[in-house]
Amino acid sequence: MLVLGIETSCDETAAAIVERRRDGSARIVADVVLSQIDEHAIFGGVVPEIAARAHVEALDDVVAAAMREAGIGFAGIDAVAATAGPGLIGGLIVGLTTARAIALAAGKPLVAVNHLEGHALTARLTDGIAFPYLLLLVSGGHTQFLSVEGVGRYRRLGTTLDDALGEAFDKAAKLLGLPHPGGPAIEQAAKRGNGERFALPRPLIDRPGADFSFSGLKTALRLAAEAIAPLSESDVDDLAASFQAAVVEVVANRAAHAMTSFAADHAGAATLVIAGGVAANQALRTALAAEAGRHGFRLVAPPLRLCSDNAAMIAWAGAERVALGLLADAGMAARPRWPLDSASEPMLGSGAKGAKA
Repeated sequence: MLVLGIETSCDETAAAIVERRRDGSARIVADVVLSQIDEHAIFGGVVPEIAARAHVEALDDVVAAAMREAGIGFAGIDAVAATAGPGLIGGLIVGLTTARAIALAAGKPLVAVNHLEGHALTARLTDGIAFPYLLLLVSGGHTQFLSVEGVGRYRRLGTTLDDALGEAFDKAAKLLGLPHPGGPAIEQAAKRGNGERFALPRPLIDRPGADFSFSGLKTALRLAAEAIAPLSESDVDDLAASFQAAVVEVVANRAAHAMTSFAADHAGAATLVIAGGVAANQALRTALAAEAGRHGFRLVAPPLRLCSDNAAMIAWAGAERVALGLLADAGMAARPRWPLDSASEPMLGSGAKGAKA
């Protein structure tokens, strides 16, 4: 089965072709990602209107490039998958409308994919792991532990009570005068800094459960920076290193709680998957690998290029759904909020746009 995937939920315009074989194994046939980082860098963050317009201008060419790389035409694909949410509504509409047009013109089924499900299933694309497994989803908009029990079957074990981790990194970087995107900037500065110089808090580390909170840590960083202003380059590096050290310790602690909870419900299953843009952070990967080992788990982390937003994960999630006949959402409209754990009680944002988590 060959599936064309389209991803436009934020500031990457992406298209990919993924093959799903009869035995469930996979191959990425084509993978094209056009980043908008330069367009948004001057603003210190993603501007939704600029992102949507950039998707309109670029998507047709990106899809064409993926098809050329695969060496096939639309007649050669078996389905079209596109991110329908969550994300920036303008970009989602562009991608989903384009995918619907291709599917209609080519007479192929359309799969509306949850962007978070793309991240959740990436480890099956890259490593062929079996269900169930424990997932740590860490991105700019989401930070949560989920028990992944099957395609479309996700149970939340813990989530952030305020900022997502990627959002916290971005805000911390802006506070320190570092460039956007904040995660990589903090990580690079931290490599030069002393992570023990500033005694920043470890929110919720003494609490049961697997929930997160980063707003207090972010405030503590601001107060520490204000106390020694104006900041030298070494001050910035030390603050970044101290911030990252606190984040890593908190995430490892929360992972320990999540693994204990997961193991109690799934005897014999012992895989921890980390996915999402923040999964590219090497200090975080190292700490999670060590913590996983202490609990008898193995850590599976996708290649760095598949941690950030990409269309290969969307094509794969679509292929997984087509294989199971899960096409009921093909006519879905784009939606800015779409929790992966839809059966859980809303934790954040239960207003007109729906629950965020």
